[in-house]
Amino acid sequence: QVHLVESGGGLVQAGGSLNLSCKASTIIWNVYSMEWHRQAPGKQREKVASLTSFARINYADAVKGRFTIDRDDAQNTPYLQMNSLKPEDTAVYYCRADGDSKGHDFDSWGQGTQVTVSA
Repeated sequence: QVHLVESGGGLVQAGGSLNLSCKASTIIWNVYSMEWHRQAPGKQREKVASLTSFARINYADAVKGRFTIDRDDAQNTPYLQMNSLKPEDTAVYYCRADGDSKGHDFDSWGQGTQVTVSA
């Protein structure tokens, strides 16, 4: 089983930047898709960015032009560069990845990292 752990969250002023990382507990041989999701208080979890093994990238409209998803080649996990942060970006951010680890398929989520953007 692959466990994912996010890091890089914190408190930042509006207009600032954060870089979120997602580390895996074991070697990932192949990754089919990587995603970042977020959940704000009282709201449903939403997908903000995705990257597939075919290098197809998608962003939620709310973050286009400000967030960038890419892959940590050493880990085969995603990271998320967030620029021009806004108070409405405040949420718990989760990474998700599915793929093949040591011959076994997996679909795993991290436990989340808090991002708070002050006005």
